[in-house]
Amino acid sequence: MSSVVSDSCMRVLRLSWLTGPVFDKELRVASRRRRNYLLRGVYVMGFLALVALVWVGVVPKDNSGAFQASRMAQAGQIIILAMVWFQFLGAQILAVVMLSTAISDEIYHRTLGLLMTTPIGSFQIVLGKLLSKLLQVVLLLAISLPMLAIVRVFGGVPWDFLLYALSMTLTTTVFYGCLSLFFSIFTRRAYVVIIQTILTGAVLFGLLPLLTLLLLHQIAPQSSERLILGLLFYLNPYFAMRASFNWFAIGLPTGVGAWPIHCGVALGASVLLLVLATVFVRKAALRQVTGRDGMLSGRRRVVTAEGASAGRIRRVIGPPILWKEHRAPLLCKWTVGRVIVALVGTILLLALYVLCAREHALDDREAHVTFAVIYTLLGTLVTAIVPATTITTEKESQAWPILLTTTVSNGAILSGKLFGAIRRCLPVWGLLLGHVIVFSLVGFIHPLAVLQFAILVGWVTVFLCMTGLYFSLRCKHTTAAVIANLALAAGIWAVLPGLIGLATVAVNGDGDLIELYMDLNPVVHAIVIALATAGSGGLAAYDWLQGGLRTVGAATVWMMFNFIAYVGIGLAFLARAWSRVRFKPV
Repeated sequence: MSSVVSDSCMRVLRLSWLTGPVFDKELRVASRRRRNYLLRGVYVMGFLALVALVWVGVVPKDNSGAFQASRMAQAGQIIILAMVWFQFLGAQILAVVMLSTAISDEIYHRTLGLLMTTPIGSFQIVLGKLLSKLLQVVLLLAISLPMLAIVRVFGGVPWDFLLYALSMTLTTTVFYGCLSLFFSIFTRRAYVVIIQTILTGAVLFGLLPLLTLLLLHQIAPQSSERLILGLLFYLNPYFAMRASFNWFAIGLPTGVGAWPIHCGVALGASVLLLVLATVFVRKAALRQVTGRDGMLSGRRRVVTAEGASAGRIRRVIGPPILWKEHRAPLLCKWTVGRVIVALVGTILLLALYVLCAREHALDDREAHVTFAVIYTLLGTLVTAIVPATTITTEKESQAWPILLTTTVSNGAILSGKLFGAIRRCLPVWGLLLGHVIVFSLVGFIHPLAVLQFAILVGWVTVFLCMTGLYFSLRCKHTTAAVIANLALAAGIWAVLPGLIGLATVAVNGDGDLIELYMDLNPVVHAIVIALATAGSGGLAAYDWLQGGLRTVGAATVWMMFNFIAYVGIGLAFLARAWSRVRFKPV
């Protein structure tokens, strides 16, 4: 009797009744994937490099021991601030990417219906998929805990701040993971899920708070400020994290004591998404069991007795790969739900412009700089994701080996995939170019900005599409290819400038090299162009970080140099991909 009771208690404590065998299966598969170990190694090496460079820059070795001891607390604060922000943003990106195919893989490989014929429930499937992927992210966070503990010994960093930052990171990561898993039920394309998750987060935590702020400021400008700050702290993780940094850095207690409520709200939203995902996963499994397509948003296919989909035969015109890529939808097939979501997003964006106009904010250069930066970041993010899925989707569907047995040449395959990826990315860049064109017609932006922003869009799109095509060819899975292309973009435009800056300051204190390198950044280009061309006063000087190049001609030449340089590097990636199309069997 006692053994039965002890076995029951151990079964409850192990939580196997909640996660089911799906969790164990996913962990066994993850333990055999080399990319997880590579990711952990790169993560640790990046942190070590960050700590070493910050330490050398803040605590010079040529000074006395007393001076070095006095700088340790400042070095610890800078290191921990950088590590916390990196973890907070990086964990969200990894969770979104890893869970982008959590359910769609089971649906596409027609194993979800088989799972539902076993004693495994739909909630166990959803929770097992979620926890198995999030565990990899939690392991990365756990790796940095000893380093945070060591750095805290230097002083100046309270434990409650670290507890709050870690809790915020975990709850926000869980929310984005649940959101990505929820969207993966409705489409099998990983990049569509990633883009939908990012856009949903941008609307929930960016567009809606800004609209609320502008609207309440017009209705009750005096009494609304405290209410807005309270709502943002409880509902917006980015504002709450920024409030914690204000409390940590300059001692502003902006409701930081109520952080458990904020984490509870995030976890409650995650539970709601899990419940909805459980319901829709069961519906998708029942559809698959009855012989229909498991994707809830997909069109029903009429299947003949021979098993082929009935329908009109479409004639291939021109290069076959390019024809296929042009026939594919930009993001996904339009349904009633997606049309409604697109209309709501368009209405919210137009409402933002209307409220900004009522506040006379569109006359300021800072407003156009903000729009340019947001649209540039959004376009860069989508352009880094979409091309990395062009070949991996063929591999995952087992169509890539069949394509390689045809007479289509390597150049035709890569060129078709490249132009197809560029076609899918251009509509997102239409937000930036549309903003510039409309306000140049109104007179708030100089017409020359249209040409300069077109140059920026051109080299960013071509460069990231070529690198994404290379990683899509080298990687077996979509998740790995997307992470690789995102890591390349983040490395050359975010991580590497910081490392060069810290190394330069540590060696000789001269910042000319980092200023020159930062002028190669697309966000810096967007800021400089917007500051020089926005406003009703005509063209202003181009204020590059390196100094000089302030005239229109010199700035345009520098932009064309960036165009040629990045396109040249992209062509090198493309040539390497061309040489490896039939390098080895897939």
